[in-house]
Amino acid sequence: MPGLALGQVECQTARVDLEAFRWLLTEEGGQLLARAVEVYDGRPANALSAAAVLRREASPEHTAAAMTQVELRARARAKFGDLAASMYFTPDGLEQSTRLRVAEHRAARVAAAAPTSVLDLGCGIGGDLVAFARAGLTVAGVDRDPLRVAVATANLRALGLGGAVQVADAESLDLSAFGVVFADPARRTDRGRVFDVDAYSPPWSFVEHLLRRPSAVKVAPGIPHDLVPAGVEAEWVSDLGELKEASLWSPQLAAARRRATVIRATGLATITDEDDPGDKSVRGPQRFLYEPDDAVIRSGLVTAVAAGVQGGLLDEHIAYITSAEGFTTPFARTYEVLESLPYKEKTLKAALRERGVGRLTIKKRGVEVVPDELRRRLGLRGDAEATVVLTRVEGKGTALLVRPVG
Repeated sequence: MPGLALGQVECQTARVDLEAFRWLLTEEGGQLLARAVEVYDGRPANALSAAAVLRREASPEHTAAAMTQVELRARARAKFGDLAASMYFTPDGLEQSTRLRVAEHRAARVAAAAPTSVLDLGCGIGGDLVAFARAGLTVAGVDRDPLRVAVATANLRALGLGGAVQVADAESLDLSAFGVVFADPARRTDRGRVFDVDAYSPPWSFVEHLLRRPSAVKVAPGIPHDLVPAGVEAEWVSDLGELKEASLWSPQLAAARRRATVIRATGLATITDEDDPGDKSVRGPQRFLYEPDDAVIRSGLVTAVAAGVQGGLLDEHIAYITSAEGFTTPFARTYEVLESLPYKEKTLKAALRERGVGRLTIKKRGVEVVPDELRRRLGLRGDAEATVVLTRVEGKGTALLVRPVG
């Protein structure tokens, strides 16, 4: 990165250079990185001034390498927590890596099978490798990119973890020596994210072959159910209410056909098709409304959650549950229904004005409406705050005034 201007050292635009990265791992490079951490002080506003300080002590290339790492570490805290301060990243590697809580859940499932070893195909910067190694597993990783291999190796060493990483093509390897193989096929090209499984790298045919042996494969959460091979478990995982991924578990590691796993700050909960009676009975709004987690919706387990709260569906085709009973469940957000109205703007406007509502949260499923435009048309005035759910009840547009519970 010769001649890099100060304004270009921000990690959003900087490219991680393999030679400069390797230099960062030397004693001299480590000292500069420690100095960068000191002058940056964790505040993005300090980036330019910190770079100016470092430029008086090191070359532009080494300054850019050090500043890119400290800025990426700051961003990585959301995914890797306290580990981020000791790890190394590339911008795309950080974006594509698995959140640590999700990776730890997967590693725990793999560890429960007590494999002799785990091979990570396409290991990227090593986020999943770190989780596997921290779970006590013997790990190895491969990737086609020498930079990602260097970063993954550095991360294992920085965290005091064992494991081997090397440059290799996943499709050319003999996998027979490994107890479990994990793969995270690339779902991006130079043109952006791809949604067609045949455009994965390695391709879907490789994934199908891999799933015949003990393996786990990370895939996009939008994967169609009918693509999941027979005997394979599909698990959708959300973290802090955000759907993050789906994983396919080979028959040797599967425990169900479909699973939704919800990770919260307080712990983890999981529900499977074995918990699902498949009852799609529809009922009118009762005292409580449940909004299922996206992992539950993607896994097709809404009726399993409905059974757990002694409820039913508001509409056969919409993921809202109603029940006369109020429960706290990790699989859905609970609301108390204050009033049920036909979905007519005039009627809704009158009800909100009567309550003095000036701030309105709008949730919708199964109706065509743009919340910001509707909010403007309602002409809200008042100091009260409210939540309205716009949906269909037995095929008819309905507005439910609700109050969040818990």
